[in-house]
Amino acid sequence: MSARRSFSVASTCWVSVACFSVIAACKSAPAPSSEARAERAAAPATTAAARKAFGAPITAGAETSLADLLRAPKDYRDAAVTVEGRVKSACTRRGCWMQISADADPGAASCRVTFKDYGFFVPTDSAGAQAKVQGSLTVDTVPAERVAHLEGEGAKFADKNPDGSANELRLVATGVELWR
Repeated sequence: MSARRSFSVASTCWVSVACFSVIAACKSAPAPSSEARAERAAAPATTAAARKAFGAPITAGAETSLADLLRAPKDYRDAAVTVEGRVKSACTRRGCWMQISADADPGAASCRVTFKDYGFFVPTDSAGAQAKVQGSLTVDTVPAERVAHLEGEGAKFADKNPDGSANELRLVATGVELWR
């Protein structure tokens, strides 16, 4: 019993020494100076979310309002544009398309974004993210079979024809940036 008791006393001593060392180390660290605290307070906040880029880098230049593009698509047909919008939905299977709109309203007008030559995709959970897209606008009629396929992946078409086809505004993107 005495060996057991000495072991208990020895381990208690070691624990006490370790705790004392930690407390002493914490108290011996110098407090930050008032200058250091002021510099830290003045530093810009890192609240801006990091942007993730897909495809080619987006080149600098004038941006087109997505709302204007959606209102008058014929003015932008086959033109290179850069727009910003909110991702309403994205392909849930591979991320091979997304729909963007000018605002968060679920009923807001939108256009589908595909990626040039299927050269890149976006994350399948992109819905809700902000997007900057650079590419060209096409105005097409999507065949009924393709409409059914895309709707199976979560797409919605506002301008469907009686035969099941749909008229669609589509941005063929060369580059995309996403952030939350």
